[in-house]
Amino acid sequence: MGRKVEAAGAVPWRPLHDGGIEVAVVHRGRYDDWSFPKGHLEAGESSEQAARREVLEEAGLSGPLGVELRPSRYEDRHGRPKVVRWWAMEVTGGEFVPNDEVDELRWLAATDADRLLTYADDRALLGELLGAFEP
Repeated sequence: MGRKVEAAGAVPWRPLHDGGIEVAVVHRGRYDDWSFPKGHLEAGESSEQAARREVLEEAGLSGPLGVELRPSRYEDRHGRPKVVRWWAMEVTGGEFVPNDEVDELRWLAATDADRLLTYADDRALLGELLGAFEP
């Protein structure tokens, strides 16, 4: 077993006119999965910096980080323990352009995103984000 892998990401969201929200989910062609943007921390980078950078690199979106969501913990494909710290991110700018890591981005209502997301951890993050909007 190797050294712990640290990563960070965000659940990009934007408000809808009816008071609800929609979230951005990304498709990674290499893994053929639907998830939220995330990636490894670079040397000297904080988790918050990495989360903002990864969302910008993968999804072309930017905005302030909001509430920190629960971390994901699992073994990566090389058998190393991996911890991903997550934040909610209200998107205030940017535009998606397909790139080497992400070939498609979809803005979806929560129920549609829940059906599309590949991983149970991501569906749990979505539920946690939605809980933050309930009175």
